[in-house]
Amino acid sequence: MKTAIVIGVGPDRGLGAQLCKRFAADGLKVIVAGRTLSALEAVANDIEKAGGKAVPAVADATSEADIVDLFNAAGPDLDLAIYNAGNNTPGKIIDMEADYFEKAWRVVCFGGFLFGREAVRRMVPRKCGTLLFTGASASLRGRSNFGAFNSAKAGLRTLAQAMAKEYAADGIHVGHVVVDGAIAGDKIMTRFPDAAGRQETLISIEGIVDGFAFLYRQPERAWSFELDVRTSKEKW
Repeated sequence: MKTAIVIGVGPDRGLGAQLCKRFAADGLKVIVAGRTLSALEAVANDIEKAGGKAVPAVADATSEADIVDLFNAAGPDLDLAIYNAGNNTPGKIIDMEADYFEKAWRVVCFGGFLFGREAVRRMVPRKCGTLLFTGASASLRGRSNFGAFNSAKAGLRTLAQAMAKEYAADGIHVGHVVVDGAIAGDKIMTRFPDAAGRQETLISIEGIVDGFAFLYRQPERAWSFELDVRTSKEKW
């Protein structure tokens, strides 16, 4: 049975959880990874109840030991790895403490390096596998008050592109999904209660998941590196 790892899983109506559920429904055993065991268990239990296979795994994306253990637990049938961890960290550069900037980089970019490295270490010997990264508007352009997040996401995109070129000949498909706008999920609904009244400006989680599934299914002679997703209302 092919195995997928998705890290950066939180509440049910979040991108990480919905990615887990989609790929489990498509027949993959999914390792549901993140920081909060209760949330991971809830997602895994839903998948099991629906007839799929899932294993919750607590892991810190910035811990090399945790990431190595995560991939070791996946076994020899790893076919898909998705890095969805991140932190949208606002703040003006003039006021920013050095450790605040570094933390943004560690979670978004350094964690992506650890995850991506361990994925290709296991995929290259088998000459197959897909590695996907979640990007954002910040991956492509800087924005006032988001210098830490912008630079980290841009670094992750460049890392992903380098890996796509470095391991394509080994049969590894590396892709990057730019989520250009706010997602219609639990996070924004909790932070901004009025968001429910402006659904047309929020990106559908199901639509984003469709993008990941599309990249995963692409044949070897027609690979894409990047896909971007936004609403019809988004200015870009």
